[in-house]
Amino acid sequence: MPDLLSIGVTLLLLLVVYLSLDIMGLFNWGNKFQVEGRTVLLTGASYGMGREIAAQLSSRGASVILVARNVSKLESALAYAQSLAKSPSTQRFHLISADVTSEAENKRLLAEATTWNGGRVPEIVWTNAGSSVPDLLLNTSVETMRSQMELNYWAAAYLARETLTAWLYPTTPYSPQSVEKGGQSEAPRHLIFTSSVIAFVNIAGYAAYGPAKSAMRALADGLRNEILLYNGARRSSTSTGQAPAPFDVNIHSVFPGTIKSPGFEQENKTKHAVTHLLEAGDPAQSEAECATACIQGLEAGNYSTGTNWLSKLMRVSSLGGTPRNNWVLDICGQWVASIVWIFVLPDLEGKVWGWGKKEGMPARKTELS
Repeated sequence: MPDLLSIGVTLLLLLVVYLSLDIMGLFNWGNKFQVEGRTVLLTGASYGMGREIAAQLSSRGASVILVARNVSKLESALAYAQSLAKSPSTQRFHLISADVTSEAENKRLLAEATTWNGGRVPEIVWTNAGSSVPDLLLNTSVETMRSQMELNYWAAAYLARETLTAWLYPTTPYSPQSVEKGGQSEAPRHLIFTSSVIAFVNIAGYAAYGPAKSAMRALADGLRNEILLYNGARRSSTSTGQAPAPFDVNIHSVFPGTIKSPGFEQENKTKHAVTHLLEAGDPAQSEAECATACIQGLEAGNYSTGTNWLSKLMRVSSLGGTPRNNWVLDICGQWVASIVWIFVLPDLEGKVWGWGKKEGMPARKTELS
């Protein structure tokens, strides 16, 4: 009878080897997020991580449509993206000024982007617009609570609905002959949501922002499952009525943590002292580092991507029914995270409790309704 200890050690060594090879990228079978020669529509593109995403997509050969409200910042971001173009003679760039919190504006910007793109809906749509106004709930006005939800959730939901409708049910229906049964006539489309690490674990001071990003995460989870209806319909031999699209649609989410950007500096103006205390040890990334991590996760084919070690740890600790990027790594990560939380949770709670004990009742803004 084989020695159980030897078997256990052998299995453990095999697991270590597998994890090592996977971490080195030897199991990553090619780029799952090809952007060269394709058009990307990117909201929140005028500064911060969005500006860097636009530039890095340009350097990979994509044509980019940059969307934000501030025209002068958009023009600067567009020039920056153009300067890094992989093929300047063939890549194209366009800017659209729009308020993405409006459903009508999302309809308009997608229509304008499609017209500019020769009547073809952009193949990649990235809902990146967002901002945080952190503070304690009792110091946050109802107006701010609503505006946080409008920008960080509804803007993404509006654009996602418009994009998926345009891809799957175009004004001019697809021809049944354009669909190859069991295959793809065209490369996949990609719909990407920029959420936040706060969607995994909310903390004191993000009472308005956290729920909006959590709602976005839930939306992406639901859409990833829902889109299988349409991807499956392309393989059907009995479909009637509307012809399916000649491509699959892939849903993705990225979850940045602290980004050293003008937006972060603005957040710190309203952030409560206890929130600063809780975030004191968090890793911070530059705008370029965060954009790079997001795109690398997409190129690896990940459904959900954390951008630094803390975001990745929070992701695996909160997966629930969310699809795994890598079953072995994510399951092992969950084991590690479950142990880490034994120490981290009491520390977080102790800091908040200790702040209240030391400082007393937090001051409340009297002008709030």
